[in-house]
Amino acid sequence: MKKIWPVVVAICLALFGAVACASPQPAPTPPAGNTNEIESQTEKLSVYASFYPMYDFARKIGGDKAEVVCLTPAGTEPHDWEPAAADIVGLEKAALFVYNGAGMEHWVDDVLAALSNKELVAVEASAGVPLLEGGEEEEDEEEGHEEEGGFDPHVWLNPLYAKIEMANIRDAFVRVDPANSAYYEDNYAQYAAALDELDGEFRSALADPPRREIIVAHQAFGYLCAAYGLVQEPIEGLAADSEPEPARMAEIIAFAEEHAVSVIFFEELVSPKVAETIAAAVGARTEVLSPLEGLSDEQTAAGDDYFSVMRQNLAALLTALQ
Repeated sequence: MKKIWPVVVAICLALFGAVACASPQPAPTPPAGNTNEIESQTEKLSVYASFYPMYDFARKIGGDKAEVVCLTPAGTEPHDWEPAAADIVGLEKAALFVYNGAGMEHWVDDVLAALSNKELVAVEASAGVPLLEGGEEEEDEEEGHEEEGGFDPHVWLNPLYAKIEMANIRDAFVRVDPANSAYYEDNYAQYAAALDELDGEFRSALADPPRREIIVAHQAFGYLCAAYGLVQEPIEGLAADSEPEPARMAEIIAFAEEHAVSVIFFEELVSPKVAETIAAAVGARTEVLSPLEGLSDEQTAAGDDYFSVMRQNLAALLTALQ
């Protein structure tokens, strides 16, 4: 991969030159262009985010002073997504790039090393979050990279760790645009308080449920479960779109029967077929539990965001744990 990306970047620049990136999920106003140097108070920062939670957090901190583009298109599962040529051109013109880290975006290091935009500030939002062990590493024979990193990257599913991510993003905005530091600090304070409130709702609602075991589509809920005393049994590991072996299916069915699990959770961006098969085998039903890796077009149209989807998750958990 490291040998390929510099060539990809060079081709992108030759093909596109100064053409602006056609963003898959832009903020409402067209991008302001090259904003590495802020020429006026009205010019917006050009900010790119790797996938939905980073996009949402960056928009909340940047407010009306930033033009934020989500690299991963709406409705796309981000684990195996990689930037296209137009995305590379966009990053060459950006002032700030926000990514999660913790193994989520396997392409980041190679892309950043190959960019000629040396003024770009890249922030790893998960820096400072205690790492949680994930699944075992598995080598992808075709691509040659490890699909199942050693750590769970889904840190944003713990609201208090989402607050750490927002703080890191705030600091990056202040670094790029110190003239508006008070604005970014105020935005962070508002959402930090909202995250504390959300954490309190989860702690109160999940203080003493009748059961604590949940079956989920993939191993995305380690941080959420660790925060609120739940136990996840994932159908698959950290990769969201792989198919379980028959032996694993049998283990999940046995777990569901042993713990009287009445709900099998699936995700919006992944086929529910496996969850439906297990549910049919044990007489359970299926419901959505979102890892917030991305929103569907319907959720975007409904105005959902991190907070609304997390509260939907809480309602789904309360129903399943009865």
